Amino acid sequence: MPRMARVKTEQSIFHIMCKSISEVQLFKDSDDKEKYLSLVKKYKELYNFKIYGYCIMNNHSHLIIDANGSDISRVMHGINFSYAMYFNRKYEREGHLFKDRFKSKIVDNDRYLMTLSLYIHNNPNDICEYKNCPEKYAFSSLSTFLGKRRDSFRLVDYGFVLKLFGSCIKIARKNYYNLIFVNNEENLNEESELKDEINLKEDFEFKDEKTEYKNERKIIIRNFKPDDVVEFVSQKMNISKTKIRMKYSRNLVEPKALIVVLMRSLCNFKSKEICKILGNITQARVSKLSSIGINFIDTKEKHKNIIEEFINCYS
Repeated sequence: MPRMARVKTEQSIFHIMCKSISEVQLFKDSDDKEKYLSLVKKYKELYNFKIYGYCIMNNHSHLIIDANGSDISRVMHGINFSYAMYFNRKYEREGHLFKDRFKSKIVDNDRYLMTLSLYIHNNPNDICEYKNCPEKYAFSSLSTFLGKRRDSFRLVDYGFVLKLFGSCIKIARKNYYNLIFVNNEENLNEESELKDEINLKEDFEFKDEKTEYKNERKIIIRNFKPDDVVEFVSQKMNISKTKIRMKYSRNLVEPKALIVVLMRSLCNFKSKEICKILGNITQARVSKLSSIGINFIDTKEKHKNIIEEFINCYS
């Protein structure tokens, strides 16, 4: 029987859940969880999506992702495929790791976003060690929401969700804390009917306040032209466009890597399409250049804002 087509749009916010096959624990130690989060960060930088919360448990993961114009299937395939390769190498195994496709639900209103955020952050309560203290669990964004720990992976836009819980950060964090710790057993027990069964506290100051966060979001429309990418990088690095397409030159690694990142991020191009544009390059090399380009953006001050610079230049 054919699988149902996934419901998705590039403008949606998604609740993503991934599970391992029944006989394998998805994350066997802290290093595995850190590796998964590092891959989420890598693909976040590559595709410019946003994270509104996460929780990585032993046999499954929860992510709240704002696609921000990207293709969520391509994003999650990249993350999970890379993690499965890492996992199989580390534990000397073969075969599938994840159970079917990742699960996804579109978050279609403020109430669902609020309750979903509370739900995934409540997951560590199922671990005896973290019962009634889920904020101490290292692989959840809850402590960042509560202001107890910095976001070491620089993953989460917690302010976007917290503003739904109060008029200022202090009040929002207090309200969020109360819902997690006062009402966790009563209100956050069943994810399957999340939108219908979870009752938020009735006396919140924002109860009657109408919010339209979708109107406030600025979605990246990824219709940029590859020629513009090459032109932009060639001017920025003072290298001719003809030279950029030359094969085998160490001096061209940096500009090519940046071009690959921009094309994958803002043109939604696949490796095969980038090969045709750049010429004299393999798909494996495109994949390697993606990682190199992301590292350049992450570590070199002059490239830190290159994606924003390009968008401002060609929007």
